[in-house]
Amino acid sequence: MHERSEPHRPPRQPRIAAAVRQDLANWREWLARIAVLVHAGLAGAAVVAFTWLTEQALRGFHLVQGSATWLPLLWTPACCGAMAWLTLRHFPSAAGSGIPQVMAALDPVVDEPGRHWLVSLRLSLAKMLLTAGGLLGGLAIGREGPSVQIAAGVMHNARRWLPAGTSVSSHALLIAGGAAGIAAAFNAPLAGVMFAIEELHRKIEHRSSGLIICAIVLAGVVGVSAFGNAAYFGVIRVPATAAGWLWSGVAVVLVSALAGGVFARLLHASLTGTQGRIAPWRRQHPVAFASACGLAIAALGLASGGTSWGSGYEYTRGLLEGSGDVPGLYVLFRFVATWLAAWSGVPGGIFAPSLAIGAGIGHDIALLWGPQTNAAPLIALGMTAFLAAVTRAPLTAFIIVMEMVDGHAMVLSLMAAALGASLVSRWIGHPLYELLSLPYIERAGRLSPAAPQARPA
Repeated sequence: MHERSEPHRPPRQPRIAAAVRQDLANWREWLARIAVLVHAGLAGAAVVAFTWLTEQALRGFHLVQGSATWLPLLWTPACCGAMAWLTLRHFPSAAGSGIPQVMAALDPVVDEPGRHWLVSLRLSLAKMLLTAGGLLGGLAIGREGPSVQIAAGVMHNARRWLPAGTSVSSHALLIAGGAAGIAAAFNAPLAGVMFAIEELHRKIEHRSSGLIICAIVLAGVVGVSAFGNAAYFGVIRVPATAAGWLWSGVAVVLVSALAGGVFARLLHASLTGTQGRIAPWRRQHPVAFASACGLAIAALGLASGGTSWGSGYEYTRGLLEGSGDVPGLYVLFRFVATWLAAWSGVPGGIFAPSLAIGAGIGHDIALLWGPQTNAAPLIALGMTAFLAAVTRAPLTAFIIVMEMVDGHAMVLSLMAAALGASLVSRWIGHPLYELLSLPYIERAGRLSPAAPQARPA
């Protein structure tokens, strides 16, 4: 006969006074929490300062552009070459977006010397200045990806103030910092939390998960305090999608997904490719190659009437408001300009240009569907689908766009667009940021003799 098992007894509820005394007595944990939250506020402030700096850089480029029509043909290649030279000579780990570097810093084969090469206060400052220099040249780059590396560098500095034995790890600081960069750049704390879980590919430790989320939210609050809730595109009311727009919405998502998947695959082949006629020249003469990319970007800007220069914020906002005026080949011009800017090696992100490309696709299909079509919902779908296809982070993409356009009436439509686009992109290529992080993992893993052998790229 089986013995009768003892009934399961629920745990006793803690004594409130004793629990409070025990929590307050652990001064090490409280010192760690204060250090993390202070650095979260500093990370948000750094992103705010970076945003202001990039806006001033764009204004500077517009002054150059307005002084003489032909001047960008000289100015843009010069800026592009100078930023590429500074990056290669002094800050090689600041190149590109910044998201692959943070992902590499989270890899198990990278220890403290490697992490310091990938994220640090010095590198954060350099990233701010170099990205602003690229925008001063009119390059089609964004500030959101660099904000991830900038905020991660600020947050990682908190480890200096953590007492021994604390539950907060270096990985937790990097995750909080990277997500705080997204939260502050987009004024979207929820998107920051989702980005930490979805894109950085690390499970947040249970013991410090609440503290990390508080840090992400605090950085977002700093951004909102500086710029208000309308810091990105403003509050734009997007009506719910009507049933008659089903096929136009499907067309937008499909075209945006295909274009985003091709764009991600093209970026990977360009940035890490070792074959072809151009790759050897790019390796041997990187500054000359960057200047050539700058010249091509300047020519595209002149051909597009200036619509392919910069991040594309103004044109995306104008399209959503129905007041934008872009040429018929706007999507192609911006697609190529963004690709060349990334290929040049100048620090800069692709989030904002991706949103601009997706907005252009939605706008074009709305025009093809008929003059009575409400373009705003299709533009929002295009932004979501293209961004999700490029980043392969569908939930982050849908939340970002939903909060930027105040599209709560389109929650299900935006979510379906993001998930569908991510699926289509998966058929075309591997996740972009994960592939781009591999060379950084390999190089950072070699910086310490005690580090295990890095994975081959």
